[in-house]
Amino acid sequence: MAVDINKICNEVISPSYIFSEEEFASRAALVRESFGEDVNLCFSIKANPFLLGIMPDQISKVEVCSPGELDVCKRLKLPPEMIIFSGVNKSKEEIRVALEYGVRNITAESKKHIDYINSVATDMNITCDLLLRLSDESQFGIDGDELLGYIKNRDEYKGFKIAGLHYFTGTQKRRPSAIMKEIDKFMAYIDRVEADANFNIERIEYGTGLAVDYFSKDALNEETARIKEIAPKIKELSKKADLTVEMGRFFSAPCGYYVTEVMDTKVNDGVHYAIVDGGIHQLKYDGQTQGMQIPEITHIKNSQSCDEVGSGTNKWTLCGSLCTTADVIARSVEFTDLNCGDLLVFHRTGAYSMDEGISFLLSRDMPSIYILDKTNKLNKVRSRVDTYKYHVPDNIMN
Repeated sequence: MAVDINKICNEVISPSYIFSEEEFASRAALVRESFGEDVNLCFSIKANPFLLGIMPDQISKVEVCSPGELDVCKRLKLPPEMIIFSGVNKSKEEIRVALEYGVRNITAESKKHIDYINSVATDMNITCDLLLRLSDESQFGIDGDELLGYIKNRDEYKGFKIAGLHYFTGTQKRRPSAIMKEIDKFMAYIDRVEADANFNIERIEYGTGLAVDYFSKDALNEETARIKEIAPKIKELSKKADLTVEMGRFFSAPCGYYVTEVMDTKVNDGVHYAIVDGGIHQLKYDGQTQGMQIPEITHIKNSQSCDEVGSGTNKWTLCGSLCTTADVIARSVEFTDLNCGDLLVFHRTGAYSMDEGISFLLSRDMPSIYILDKTNKLNKVRSRVDTYKYHVPDNIMN
């Protein structure tokens, strides 16, 4: 069912985010069809925690990387067996809270994590499944030689069973050949571990880092071709062990829309400017620099007449409500009769856009959030948030 942009935007107050359940499900179906039934799919909820309530059937796991994300899962009563508790900074208390909730799948990024997990699980008289994260020349994970040593000494630990490996090296990878080369390198390491440590790796969690195209007019076809190209190598990796493929951006980016209203128009030094009630504090595309790239934008006419500035077809620079010259959303975007009161709808904002912006700058309200369900009914899941409250000390009047 196609999203009726004009209809749904007439039902929301600007600025707002809208996330489409149908488009989220369609994306999961694309991944499932590409990778096959033998590969488990995991959604990294840092991309968009608001989608947890509409998880497609194809996704059986979620990656949680912080205590806050775990709280979201608990509030939504997500089954603990779905959760892979990950993250680069884990404390003993955070591990205990996760285990008390029933989480039994947890990753380790360092010796400290290994010791913490073992200690807490032993104190609780439980055994969890541990995935050791393999590093790839970054601050994440454990050096390959060091990791091999932990596996060789696996009998020393009573709080967990080493179930396998976690491997994720980065995001927005555009070249399928680079991903396939990375998988070959990973499979070679798996062979080394199994040979040198006499150890059978049961499970693998692998993040592809597949890129999303925010500024291409043929984004869906390009992304489909990219995932189809790496699919045979993913299936090859799945023969090594029970494989879970984790992605966040690739699953959720296409399902999001950001709605913002034109509040002012002007011409300065021959440049047409439109000021909207949103801005870079609420809208962020990976790869966007000073508005030089143009994403897909739908213009919805709400005003009844055109003023002198907005009449005719012109190229516009779209700016937000922040008092900084950096607040440029897009430059040289062509619109016809753009005026105050019109709505601009930015597509492909389902991943990170609402989280990575500088939300609290100028203490402007955070937008409402809506889920568009499969019947095209809008459901508000978050009302506007008064950010000024977070900047005012409780004792300001004392």
